[in-house]
Amino acid sequence: MDFKHTSVLLEETIENLRVKPEGVYVDGTLGGAGHALEVCRRLSAAGRLIGIDQDEDAIAAAEERLREYRDRVTILRSNYRCMVSELKKRGITAVDGILLDLGVSSHQLDEAERGFTYREDAPLDMRMDQRQELTAAGVVNTYSEERLYQVIRDYGEEKFAKNIAKRICRERAEKPILTTGELVEIIKASIPAKMRVTGGHPAKRTFQAIRIEVNQELAVLEESLDGMIDFLREGGRLCVITFHSLEDRIVKNIFRRNEHPCICPPEFPVCVCGRKPKGFVVTRKPVVPGEEELAANKRSKSAKLRVFERGGEPADRRSE
Repeated sequence: MDFKHTSVLLEETIENLRVKPEGVYVDGTLGGAGHALEVCRRLSAAGRLIGIDQDEDAIAAAEERLREYRDRVTILRSNYRCMVSELKKRGITAVDGILLDLGVSSHQLDEAERGFTYREDAPLDMRMDQRQELTAAGVVNTYSEERLYQVIRDYGEEKFAKNIAKRICRERAEKPILTTGELVEIIKASIPAKMRVTGGHPAKRTFQAIRIEVNQELAVLEESLDGMIDFLREGGRLCVITFHSLEDRIVKNIFRRNEHPCICPPEFPVCVCGRKPKGFVVTRKPVVPGEEELAANKRSKSAKLRVFERGGEPADRRSE
């Protein structure tokens, strides 16, 4: 198996992770191990990397790519929502850094039979973990029209969500919708012709929405970040790469809440709620790919890196 995936914002992420040779680091979305490999290169024999991924292909590729460092690497097939419990099982009580590179990998997009791409006809699957039962076909063929509309509207930010949901239900009443090609044609027929010529492929937003629903991507992200911040040692960093506004908004808001957790009314002279900052946001604005990376990897276009540091305060505030 040839697992192809180009790691986005590689140098920027590793620089912000500030890898210590003897530190313990977690890559919660291991993929092809591009980021993990650079972490391993900076670790001494006393350091440790734990890589987590739910995709069987990614696990196999990462094991091969990190073979040289197997004495300091542990690879787990799991969802990063289980990160803290998996680490505790192995006697780890805190880590020096955590990395998440969200979304779908290049390998998953390029392997047509995985059903993530709208550019080739394949079974409607879209599962990142192929052990789970729910597939894209399950969403498309069993969800009510109202629920489909909500998924496509909320997760795809698709302005023609109502039209698409209505046509899906009409078509599936005749026969089940089982392939990506069938779904693409339904989506195209739901969008006015003059609107299909702008904004990229007409199926892009709906495919994103269904993929997010199948894998519960936003729910997993939202319920995991606080626990990851709590699991960092003082000075440890959480680096998160997002690829669309829904993910980025969640990361930005949770990072901000952990930096400014006070819920007292603004007119109160002092805080009485007792909520203390857990650290600070390192990246006041997200880090984005430079021109060279954009030219080499078109898929990096929408990537944004945000970084949170546990404890302490930003250098520019320490003299205040």
